[in-house]
Amino acid sequence: MRDTTKHQGLRNQLAATLSGKGITDEKVLNAVRKIPRHLFIDSSFEDHAYQDKAFPIAADQTISHPYTVAFQSQVLSIKEGEKVLEIGTGSGYQTAVLLELKAEVYTIERQHELFKRTSLFLPKIGYRPKRFIFGDGYKGLPEQAPYDKIIVTAGAPFIPKALLAQLKVGGMLLIPVGEGTQIMTLLIRTSLKEFEKHELGDFKFVPMLGKKN
Repeated sequence: MRDTTKHQGLRNQLAATLSGKGITDEKVLNAVRKIPRHLFIDSSFEDHAYQDKAFPIAADQTISHPYTVAFQSQVLSIKEGEKVLEIGTGSGYQTAVLLELKAEVYTIERQHELFKRTSLFLPKIGYRPKRFIFGDGYKGLPEQAPYDKIIVTAGAPFIPKALLAQLKVGGMLLIPVGEGTQIMTLLIRTSLKEFEKHELGDFKFVPMLGKKN
């Protein structure tokens, strides 16, 4: 669990790389500068932890490209104290970014191995979501709804109606939609029955899995 000045220097370089790719939200860049990404991945990849690359983690999942994490975080423009539901805890790196942005985070993971690992690991390095949930992301977490923001970190073949229903009016759902390559899709709830939809380009995520109790 070492975090050195060398790691800090590499994080600063990564933030500069992301800035060059169009990430302008200083709070997001500060989160990238602060979070020790090398601790979230297998130590055999540690030398590459601060490149803009995705890496395999447990349960055949991946830790997303830093650019993808920063892009999703920037699009949601999270404000302090907002209630955020994260679908797909994964390694917990995106969770840590949301917590650095001072969100109140509820996070769901449906791979039990990852759920166990990440729910133990994140508090060890000082990141504590409101709740870790082992469950089906397609269903969301209705008992804590409504949410200001919902972020999905896996590719969904369609937009789950349950997630739309759990948004506040004025709230945002950001979800990669499609099979193979996904289109990053932003839905803004404009009234009880209406949503505004924006498509924000192609991304590649692992598939979103459901049907786990």
